[in-house]
Amino acid sequence: MSNQKVRVAHLGLGRWGKNILRNLYELGVLEVACDPSPTIIAERSKQYPDLRFTTDSESVINDPSIQAVVISTPAATHYTLAKAALKAGKDVFVEKPLSLRVKEGLELCKLAHEMGRILMVGHVLQFHPAICKLKQMISVGDLGKINYLLSNRLNLGALRTEENILWSFAPHDISVMLLLFGESPLKVSAFGGDYLNKGIFDTTLSTLEFKNGAKSHIFVSWLHPFKEQKMVVVGSKAMVVFDDLAENKLMLYPHEVQWKDGKIPVAQMSDGRPVAIEPGEPLRLELVHFLRCVITREQPKTNGVEALRVLKILAALEQSLRDGNPVPVQDTIDLQYIEEVRAVV
Repeated sequence: MSNQKVRVAHLGLGRWGKNILRNLYELGVLEVACDPSPTIIAERSKQYPDLRFTTDSESVINDPSIQAVVISTPAATHYTLAKAALKAGKDVFVEKPLSLRVKEGLELCKLAHEMGRILMVGHVLQFHPAICKLKQMISVGDLGKINYLLSNRLNLGALRTEENILWSFAPHDISVMLLLFGESPLKVSAFGGDYLNKGIFDTTLSTLEFKNGAKSHIFVSWLHPFKEQKMVVVGSKAMVVFDDLAENKLMLYPHEVQWKDGKIPVAQMSDGRPVAIEPGEPLRLELVHFLRCVITREQPKTNGVEALRVLKILAALEQSLRDGNPVPVQDTIDLQYIEEVRAVV
């Protein structure tokens, strides 16, 4: 990254925000950090006594010395804060999801385009060295034809009341699936349970069906007895497991299926072997990418178009949850806007 310094303000210093705060501080770009909770401000002030803190987000957004705003507040506030920051002429990094409505997400993307501002969404797994390696393996054909993909994102806690588990956990997995498949699904379906608060789903199982016949399945829950962040990719030549909680985060299983007498499939098991990946903290790599985009004015890897596709799929899954039927996904977010963005990438 260039030695040019970007002056950044950070809004939202809670559970995930504290990790962003640490990285921005260590990168030496943070001018001010903001949170509406005096308790959180007091805690973070002890960790970073030389940093300026405030509870007033409006003054931060309208500070003419600030170039970029990083938002990691609750999802229900993303739209309002991102819109205010873009209108104030700031480049914006906002944690997933971009908003809780497709219409609002599209409005933010158009506003960023009109204002000539960078808009990036925090789909952090796209910057994970293991996912980057997995994408490379798929692209060069190491796994053969991808048949299906399974992702589990499970934990106990981090309960929400303003958004359900689908919007809280699944954006990560949907974003990765779009990256690995290189296209949006044709249709999706989902079902789940709302055990703690009626209407707020605590666990969901989703299926995404793609044009080439491949399918992906996403299981997310915040009512689970243990934490799991695992993705399995099954190809015609080999299989790969990405386990973000394991020491060897990427394991290759070169299993084969041979046909006895030409008509009886027989599985040939092979030992798994770790796949070497580049070092690096995904969040740090993500934020460095954002800062580079602020300096160079290039479109981020996880820009508005990518975020809108994720929102579109989330909205379709939400509809399937409510109606109990598969829902088609039309990848027609706003073709004119998409082409305009692509033209400057």
